[in-house]
Amino acid sequence: MSHLEVTQDNFDSQVLKSDLPVLVDFWAPWCGPCKALGPVMDKVAEEYEGKIIVAKLNVDDAPVVASQYSIMSIPSLLLFVKGKVVAQIVGLTTKDKIKEKIDSFI
Repeated sequence: MSHLEVTQDNFDSQVLKSDLPVLVDFWAPWCGPCKALGPVMDKVAEEYEGKIIVAKLNVDDAPVVASQYSIMSIPSLLLFVKGKVVAQIVGLTTKDKIKEKIDSFI
């Protein structure tokens, strides 16, 4: 299961207008904790396939979107439901903590 790669150009259509909740991983290739979170996000994407969309947004490539959502440190996970941020997790976290957040909104 691969992540949906979102960019500044498709953020609106892929995330804000999505019928399914979207969990966006704000990351950068130089960020160690972001890389460590990768396999965790893969497992989340697998477990919730068809229920939510797991997306990755490279903050270096999409600084406008990152600043729009006040991303100060990465990794940051934002859960969007019907275009609104309903949950946020900042920093390296566990699959259980991510699932807890998702489960309270789906």
